[in-house]
Amino acid sequence: MQIDSHQHFWQFNPVRDAWITDAMKEIRRDFMPADLKDVLEQNNMDGCVAVQADQSEEETDFLLKLAEEHNFIKGVVGWVDLLAENVEERLLHFTSYKKFKGVRHIVQAEPMGFMEQSNFRRGIKALGKYNLSYDILIKPWQLNEAINLVRSFPRQKFVLDHMAKPAVSNGMDTQWKDAITGLAMHKNVSCKVSGLVTEAENFKWNGQDLTAFLEVATNAFGTERLLFGSDWPVCLVAAQYKEVKEIMTNYFKGNQLERVMGTNAIQFYNIDN
Repeated sequence: MQIDSHQHFWQFNPVRDAWITDAMKEIRRDFMPADLKDVLEQNNMDGCVAVQADQSEEETDFLLKLAEEHNFIKGVVGWVDLLAENVEERLLHFTSYKKFKGVRHIVQAEPMGFMEQSNFRRGIKALGKYNLSYDILIKPWQLNEAINLVRSFPRQKFVLDHMAKPAVSNGMDTQWKDAITGLAMHKNVSCKVSGLVTEAENFKWNGQDLTAFLEVATNAFGTERLLFGSDWPVCLVAAQYKEVKEIMTNYFKGNQLERVMGTNAIQFYNIDN
């Protein structure tokens, strides 16, 4: 199977979704499973993992309901308050849903030191009890903090979203490269090759801009720990789904492509057919 490990659904709310600016007007509308199903089929994709875009349990409920109604949604990475005293109770509740695979918090918007908090780390520790993964959404300046986190939980499964959002139009950032390499030394961490096109200045990109970043990720994680993610519909401000997938098919070949486009996501998120 070919699996898109990272996409979103929402019913657009201009207050809640204020992060979708006027510069991203293409996505200031609803995006639901009916919008994605044909796109996946046209691109020979067999399924996807829906990832939270809002920090609320209502969002998690919303995604799990969609996953129950649509078989091509193979898993959900939802939001649970990892800092809460009752985090285990909430995780137990959501793991009653077979397609609940992991948790994400939008740490890129948090201050330095967020991942060092004892309450946050208590929440991360609880994930292992329920065999749940954690998606790391950060900016490059937070990579060293992420390294400390994954080092502290060697048995916890982590995946880095969007390669920590490097500024792809500015050329190679050696600090980002060194930190990515350091993060990848921890074998409990995988990496999503996703979200790169929207990190380009003014959403203008070309394949050559991205190749150097793909090489860093591949050399660091190997193709055994890389997962394709479209970041649909966010990607639409910079590229069509077909173009995002072609970044993968132009770079990876043969068995490597098969792993990155599906096998790794299936194994990481424990996806059933």
